Amino acid sequence: MASRVEEVYAQVVHRNPAEPEFHQAVHEVLETLGPAIEKHPKYSDYALLERLVEPERQIIFRVPWIDDEGKVQVNRGYRVEFNSALGPYKGGLRFHRSVNRNIIKFLGFEQIFKNALTGQGIGGGKGGSDFDPHGKSDNEVMRFCQSFMTELYRHIGHLTDVPAGDIGVGGREIGYLFGQYKRLTNRFEAGVLTGKGLGWGGSLVRTEATGYGTVMFAESMMQTRNESLDGATVVVSGSGNVAIYAVEKAQQLGAKPVTISDSSGWVYDPEGIDLELLKQVKEVERGRVSDYASRKAGAEFRTESNVWSVDCDVALPCATQNELNEEDARTLVKNGCKVVSEGANMPSTPEAIEIFQDSKLLYAPGKAANAGGVTTSALEMQQNASRAKWTFERAEEALSRIMKDIHDDCLATAEEYGAPGDYVLGANITGFTRVADAMLEHGVI
Repeated sequence: MASRVEEVYAQVVHRNPAEPEFHQAVHEVLETLGPAIEKHPKYSDYALLERLVEPERQIIFRVPWIDDEGKVQVNRGYRVEFNSALGPYKGGLRFHRSVNRNIIKFLGFEQIFKNALTGQGIGGGKGGSDFDPHGKSDNEVMRFCQSFMTELYRHIGHLTDVPAGDIGVGGREIGYLFGQYKRLTNRFEAGVLTGKGLGWGGSLVRTEATGYGTVMFAESMMQTRNESLDGATVVVSGSGNVAIYAVEKAQQLGAKPVTISDSSGWVYDPEGIDLELLKQVKEVERGRVSDYASRKAGAEFRTESNVWSVDCDVALPCATQNELNEEDARTLVKNGCKVVSEGANMPSTPEAIEIFQDSKLLYAPGKAANAGGVTTSALEMQQNASRAKWTFERAEEALSRIMKDIHDDCLATAEEYGAPGDYVLGANITGFTRVADAMLEHGVI
């Protein structure tokens, strides 16, 4: 990194101690910005970089709730409103025991550039809680969500900050959160949350969007080499919403996904994942991937190694941050993997990314490849604002077009800055320049 950028990164580490994922996310962006700053010196003015890495607002609050045994439980809630230069803050809520300020800040920082890449006029934010809905009853989840929204509602709005779902926050949680927001404000403000039920302001394709978009991006990358997903073997990590619909779209394009995973282990299904069984186990029963393996002939549940050990053409990390390390990356390259398209946020470690980029493998970072979710969230906001309801085909066509535009913009920027085919540099500089230009035009705020 140039000395200017190194100085800013050093300040980030000093001012945000013990936040390694946030440091990692900032470093991954800053280390690619040298060519843009050199070409456009204005990006060194007015402490632009220092403002970019500092959230506009950080909210931390207590969330008390009563479990089914009548005991009071206390969790911690977060909302980091990171950057609103391009529009209202937009980003999901994550309910998981690993959530802390560090995790929310890294996700919020990534969200700035992801949202900028969509070209839809949305800023970056993220939120959540260390509450884990797994194993909780519907009533416990409802009481938690109502308590969480009782504080959060004063900080959000369709023109201010629009949360959505993330890990641990699906349609059930969004419904409870929206109901409490409506009760507190006495407004049916449909655009305040996305990922809503289809009967009360939700959008078709929103459920599928992140997984679909990740696969669409992979297909666009393969087309640059006159190849396609048809006939490809695909390994997928995770078994949540993103993974399920990555499997679905890959199958629609003729590929054969053969793995899924969760925190208990992973499944290898050489005949290809049975999508309907996967949906039954995960979406209806809220079960584990071991339940899938026990009911699918030929499928193997494994606890040793991981999905990256399976020979494949395409790898789709769709679980969580830093799940794919240096050793995994070497294995994928050695086994002939052609494409890595990230469905999760920052799932590859810096060492893994370096190996991907040093090989002939095509690698797309999450801020570009998994932008389909927030893309369709913005399309949901558009439908809410006009009180319209799009067909599945119209919403999917819009998602496909925007994902193709993101892919092409990343490639064009990489070419412009002398790094052909570097999707990391292309995504970071494209997102950065869009945000930075708006920040400069708004003045020092």
